[in-house]
Formats: sequence, C-alpha cells, structure tokens
Amino acid sequence: MSLSESLRSVTSGAYSVSRLGEALAKQSRSVRWSFGAICILALYLLPWWPNVPVLGWIVETPGTSFPSVLTDQVVIFVLVALGLNVVVGLAGLLDLGYVGFYAVGAYTVAILSSQHANLPWLLCMPIAVLVSMLAGVILGTPTLRLRGDYLAIVTLGFGEIIRITANNMHWLGDSRGISNIATPPSIGPLKFGVLDAKPYYFLGFTTILIVIFLLRRLENSRVGRSWNAIREDEDAAELMGVDTFKFKLWAFAIGAAIGGLAGSLYAGKVQFINPNNFPLQLSILFLAAVVLGGAGNMWGAVVGGALVAWMPERFRGFADKRVFVFGVALVLVMVFRPQGLIPRKIRKERWLESWKPSTGTALGSKE
Repeated sequence: MSLSESLRSVTSGAYSVSRLGEALAKQSRSVRWSFGAICILALYLLPWWPNVPVLGWIVETPGTSFPSVLTDQVVIFVLVALGLNVVVGLAGLLDLGYVGFYAVGAYTVAILSSQHANLPWLLCMPIAVLVSMLAGVILGTPTLRLRGDYLAIVTLGFGEIIRITANNMHWLGDSRGISNIATPPSIGPLKFGVLDAKPYYFLGFTTILIVIFLLRRLENSRVGRSWNAIREDEDAAELMGVDTFKFKLWAFAIGAAIGGLAGSLYAGKVQFINPNNFPLQLSILFLAAVVLGGAGNMWGAVVGGALVAWMPERFRGFADKRVFVFGVALVLVMVFRPQGLIPRKIRKERWLESWKPSTGTALGSKE
C-alpha cells in the first residue's frame, strides 16, 4: 500500500470516528449519561484489564506491572496534560517549562510531609496546589506581556531554574533528594503502601474526573470564551474589550495549580524525589502529549497524555531502541493526524473538510 493510500485510509477512519461522536452527541441526555457511566466504570476497572484475554494482549506492558504503569506514568501524564492544555490549548500560550510547576508541587509536599514538618499528605496537597498557583502568578506577571518564541524561552528557563535550585539548595535536599514523603491516608479497604498500586490509581483517576468537571465548567464560562478569543487573535480580543493580560494570567495560574496537583500525587506515590525526576525532556513530553491529543480539546489532552505515558512502556520489548521506536510512532501519528488525535471542534471541521473519504484530496484541489 502506498503512502497516499495509507493516509487516505487513516483519514477515512478518523472521519468515521468523528461522525460516531457526533451521532452520540445527538442522543438524549439519558443515553449520553449512561454511556459516560459505563465508560467511567470500565476505566475504574482498568487495572484488571490485562486479565481479560483480548484486552490483555493490547494493554500488556512487558517487563513491568500494568497497575504501576497506570499510577506512575499514565495518571500523572493525563493530569499534567489537562493542566498544560489550559495554557497551550485554550489560551494559546507556548509553555516549555511546565515541569517547573510539577516540581514545585512535588517538592512542597516532600518538604512539608517529610522530616522537615511531618504534616499529613492530605494537608500538604492543597498547600502544594496553592504554592504552585502562586509560582504561576509570579512567573506570569512579568513575562506574559511577551508572545510566541520569547515566552517559550522564558518558561524554558523557569523549568531549568527550578531544577537547578533544587539541586543546589541544602534545605531542598540538593542532589540527594528528599525521602520519607508521606503517603495519602488509607480509606477503608484502600491501603496506600508500596506493594499495591491500585489504590493510587483509584485516587488519581478520581482526581482526574474532578479536574475534568471543573475545567469543563470553566471552559464554558466567560473565562473560557476569553481564552478562546485570545488564542485565535489576541489583538482582536483586546480591541473587543477582553483584558488579555488578566485572562492569560488566570490560565497560567490554573495550569500551574493542576501541575502542582500532579506533582503532589507523584511525590505521595514514589515517596522519594530528587532533581533528576524533573528533567527538561519531561516538559517536552508534556507538550507532546497535548499536541498529539489535540491542543484545545480536553478529551484530546486525556488521550494524548495516556498514549505518551503508555507507549514507551509498551515498547519495552525493543530494549535500547524503544525510545527510537516511540519517536517514530509519534512522527507517524502527527504525519497522518496533524490536527491531533481529537482536535477541537473548529480544527476538526476544517480537517474533515480537507480530507473527505469520498475524494481523498485536499480542499481546493482541482481533482
């Protein structure tokens, strides 16, 4: 099969999936809610999927525990992608140092819950969210008047500053890191320890559902509409009376808060962190998750975060070449789906018009 035929096949499949989603949207509220409830229940049972014959072959991760992959990678990446999607996808701000907010949340929990203060994790978590939000405001206030590449460079520097500071400050554990971090409190049969990863998955997935609910409400509010206007044309939005600086600062603060929340969950799970846990390439992977899923679409961020976290683990069979295979897979996906796997509505409509299964030719072609 030629490359053009492969591309036509992929785009035809994407067209069909999009139409299926539109058909579901036309159903009654009870049907949509029932479908959503079934999906949520299935995702709560996700740690047991490898025990199902067909699903087990798909989700099996060679050489590692599937529940551990869910808690250490997938849940964290999905949560971070949701936060970064607010900054990059909704407000249109290019942030290359998002790992800095993730690190701020993790280190806040580590400092407050370890030998420094011995506070419980449940109390440290909201403090970490607030500190991360404050970091977003502090970074955004002087820098959000910049645009494009200049903003990207500043945020890139922020991520590195956080890592280097943690590596050189004794009270932050320097290069040795911080150990004995508190875990979430046990709730009934859910015992948070080092042997069973499932309770961490249930906690993380519940947190993701809460974040999605809050972000959906925010996206449909005046704040969300202002973000969309800024993303499409900041100058036009300002002429129409939108306080662009204020709403960009809101996006930075909310995105930073979600990143700090993800960091607090990560620190509570691994119980030990050091600066090597927050390298620059992690920021690039976070951004790749948003772009791969479809910038501006919350469900795209969820799918992109899950895939970017899961694919390297799924490719463990390739040993040292798994990173190369992962990179090739990302390139192929972006070649065939340049708008992302689940693009936002406007971009999806343009893409569907450009690649219709009936013609397989680009919009405006003379064929």
